[in-house]
Amino acid sequence: MERSLKELAKEAKRRMKQGFWKECEEKLASERTHAKEQGINESKLERYFQEKVEASIKGETPDEFYLRVKELLLNEGEVSDAIGRLTDKAYYNSLSYSEQQRYNLDLSERYLRALERFKREYEFEIKGRK
Repeated sequence: MERSLKELAKEAKRRMKQGFWKECEEKLASERTHAKEQGINESKLERYFQEKVEASIKGETPDEFYLRVKELLLNEGEVSDAIGRLTDKAYYNSLSYSEQQRYNLDLSERYLRALERFKREYEFEIKGRK
């Protein structure tokens, strides 16, 4: 879904009119204050906040797999059989041996990326709000 330059400009103008950037500045100031209180590295927080704003502008939403990983980590923490719990058993059983190996590798890579993302979010959002 490629957007034209004209559409992008309209979206940017709408954000400006609706005070999107003012809200971002206020939220960042609030997060900085909170980071100082919690002893969190402010530059890491700013990079994380920038990534969130960019994702918001692009309209990105967390995928289903990430949400499953997040739920698993919040409820049970890091477990040794995470890949097994995240495996789609019916699909896995329909694969040949080599396809199963490829599936496991892909699932492991996706899990590690989701775990990394969760740790960043946990540091800046979840842990600090408890």
